[in-house]
Amino acid sequence: MSGAQRLPDWTGGEPAIVYQHCAACGHVQYFQRKFCSACGIPEPAAKKANGKGVVYATSLVMRAATPETKAHVPYNIVLVDTAEGFRMMAHGDRDLVIGDTVAVRFERFTDRIIPVFQKESEAP
Repeated sequence: MSGAQRLPDWTGGEPAIVYQHCAACGHVQYFQRKFCSACGIPEPAAKKANGKGVVYATSLVMRAATPETKAHVPYNIVLVDTAEGFRMMAHGDRDLVIGDTVAVRFERFTDRIIPVFQKESEAP
């Protein structure tokens, strides 16, 4: 991304979730782009999320997608509405249900670090 501040996050191996905020219209977006997807203004600001949110949906994966993920089955995939206002897909503890207030931790999954959400009351 030319000119835009790029903060390190979990996609690059760092234990953080990064999103963008548009100063012009206030829109927040999870996938980093060179422009605001709502108003088109270039270079929205990168910000670090606080890692808290509410479970919007959950799906328990019972079948490994690849040989590398077989050891992790079953695992839970969740959609989380974050405190900052964007929705993201991530892993979650198996006991999560829709409406749970959650906080993120980071774990290794195969050869990558990933965000894993847990009930906020159980967060360190």
